[in-house]
Amino acid sequence: MKSIVVNVMPEETRMAIVDGRELIGLELERPKHSHLVGNIYKGVVQNVLPGMQAAFVDIGKSKNAFLFVGDGTAEGKGGKRQKIHVGQSLPVQITKDEVGTKGPRATLHLTLPGRYVVLMPHSAYIGTSHRIASEEERSRLYDIAQKACPKGMGIILRTVAEGQPAEIIQQDINYLVKLWASIEAKFKVVHGENLLYRDADLVIRIVRDIFNEEIGEMVIDNQQVYQQVAALVQDITPEWVQRIHYYEGSNIFKEYGITDELARLEERNVELKSGGFLVIDKTEALTVIDVNTGSFVGDINLADTAYALNLEAAEEIMKQLRLRDIGGMIIIDFIDMAKESHKEGLLNKLRELAQTDRVKTNVLDITALGLVEITRKKSRHNLEHFLHETCPVCQGTGNVLSAETLGVKICREIRRIEKRKHCSDGYHLQMHSQAANELSLSRFFSGIEKELGIRIRIEASKEIKPGSFILTQK
Repeated sequence: MKSIVVNVMPEETRMAIVDGRELIGLELERPKHSHLVGNIYKGVVQNVLPGMQAAFVDIGKSKNAFLFVGDGTAEGKGGKRQKIHVGQSLPVQITKDEVGTKGPRATLHLTLPGRYVVLMPHSAYIGTSHRIASEEERSRLYDIAQKACPKGMGIILRTVAEGQPAEIIQQDINYLVKLWASIEAKFKVVHGENLLYRDADLVIRIVRDIFNEEIGEMVIDNQQVYQQVAALVQDITPEWVQRIHYYEGSNIFKEYGITDELARLEERNVELKSGGFLVIDKTEALTVIDVNTGSFVGDINLADTAYALNLEAAEEIMKQLRLRDIGGMIIIDFIDMAKESHKEGLLNKLRELAQTDRVKTNVLDITALGLVEITRKKSRHNLEHFLHETCPVCQGTGNVLSAETLGVKICREIRRIEKRKHCSDGYHLQMHSQAANELSLSRFFSGIEKELGIRIRIEASKEIKPGSFILTQK
């Protein structure tokens, strides 16, 4: 049975999906870092870049939003198309949070998500979730949406719309149409950049996007949020209210076995049940995953052993992409396979797993070097963004200067000083204890002391960062 487990604190809300005792989904949200994705703003164009078919739009945040405008036009009065120009006010929706020095990304193609449908105020077409397989059901839903959708607008029917009666879908569409009318009205009366619509918080998005017939229970450890969710579910699907439970214990994540799983998500190495392991490394442009055999030797021939390990690794990799919410370009170095049938089987396995991901994921192909390329849509800040920050010691490289390298740098600095002005009393060297002990034990500076006729006194200091030193003249 799948369960949604929600831990609510003023500082952070965490949501986990577990299947039995296995963690299969995770999201967290903090008020200090509330996401912008899905929000609609009245933005003011600050700069237009015709060569890039883009503009920068002030939405009232620290960084302007980047807007790709394609043909360089936007919806004007009476539905006419008009050129975008500096100073123009536009309704824009954020599709990607800011990352590093890059501001958020915006679009003019607005969408309003409901429980069963997504309303597209500026796109006049009707689409259906590809996960609804029955052509008869797709046709039925299309007819319902076509009758209910206002002229000039569009509808996307979500997977949960399957099997729902026409009146339920009609109500969802009517609600979204009214919501859009209120957004349009606010756009006309507010001045300058302003928030027109804020996407739902994490708990409401869970009910809207995740809570379905596959979920056996939703357990919440906050009384107020529990009552809010129960009331919302009562309005949407009354018979599901009995699946909502209030947890009165002290540690809901520990109770459901999630705490240990979360700790493993912070590790670079991920162990496989067979004895193999993954190594996950992230760069600015992409994520690289290496598959290693470890202690896995198998009991079949080499080719089949490699294939079996790769299939196991594929499942764990797609799980890690979901749990860590890794997006962008992903390169995977699987164990080499000679048979074309094995390569095709691995790609088919990856594509099958990608279909279960709520985030759009594309498995491209195996390169000539035997690497598998995957792209996964990146919009909100991922788990790493919330849990970690750049190390002030190594600056994100994962390495600090070795004791020997520090010693060489110090010798170079001393020679520079001595060449300019002789310091007969010697030097006082402060450095991290590990490097200080290593250089003292090896008598690393004995050569330069004898060469220059000086003495270097080494002091281990907890105040000095690894890879750094302070050198003063006595």
